[in-house]
Amino acid sequence: MNLSEINTVTEFILLSFPCSKDVQIFLFMLFSVTYTLTLMGNGAIVCAVKLDRRLHTPMYVLLANFSFLEICYITTTVPNMLGNFLSETKTISFTACFLQFYFFFSMGITETFLLPLMAFDRYLAICRPLHYPTIMTNHLCINLVIICWVTAFLCYPVPIYFMTQLPFCGPNTIDHFVCDPGPLLALSCIPAPGIELSCSILSSLIIFVSFFFIIGSYTLVLRAVLRVPSAAGRRKAFSTCGSHLVVVSLFYGSIMVMYVSPTSGNPAGIQKIVTLFYSSVTPLINPLIYSLRNKDMKAALRKIQTCAKIVQNE
Repeated sequence: MNLSEINTVTEFILLSFPCSKDVQIFLFMLFSVTYTLTLMGNGAIVCAVKLDRRLHTPMYVLLANFSFLEICYITTTVPNMLGNFLSETKTISFTACFLQFYFFFSMGITETFLLPLMAFDRYLAICRPLHYPTIMTNHLCINLVIICWVTAFLCYPVPIYFMTQLPFCGPNTIDHFVCDPGPLLALSCIPAPGIELSCSILSSLIIFVSFFFIIGSYTLVLRAVLRVPSAAGRRKAFSTCGSHLVVVSLFYGSIMVMYVSPTSGNPAGIQKIVTLFYSSVTPLINPLIYSLRNKDMKAALRKIQTCAKIVQNE
């Protein structure tokens, strides 16, 4: 007998952040502003790379894809969370919950693939500068980006399918603002150690393999930079890589806490804060990290701002 046939749960309740109505309205306004700023910041980077031909290089193509990913990533959670702040029931259907889970995780995995690709690009540019233009062409870069997206979206359909076959006979309250594997597995009427173990192994492999690839790439970059004779050359190399290392530290530091073991017993409050940080806060600050440390990007953004003012004045 298919276990999904005895499901009595047709929807889940996402508690999000339980608090008074006034605080809910305040949180709604706060996250609305955050979401809007995130869309504007990352959207500006995407437009700058597309419109400025000087930025049609692999490094900026990767950055534009990363910014587009951040827009998609935050959109998987924040709009639903904003609706919950104003909702009395705070419900999400069974199907919508697992779809959110799928897209949320697929976007996150795409990020764990794009960040190593960006590190590899910097490794080639700094450690193999003479061969870089012939190795990392725009064509190869775009193909690698496509592989990252496609592979990421193929990682979790099977585990999610088996999770949907578990019996959910109540309760149906998820103490979170997103459909996350830990809280979902906890609501199953029967233990699912196999699914939990497979999710844990898959998450650990993706996180640690990509993380150590980044560490290895930047170890080689650091060794090459320290051999640069001029102080100006070292500063330029460190400036180019520094912003990427900050983003890597913020993202991997938070996801390692959460997904190496999806039911590791982290308190619900900690889960929400950590998830909120890497899914909403980092997409907000990433445009600042990248644009403030990059002269070419700042020049392209100023150009877009100037064009926008001209259009408004016409």
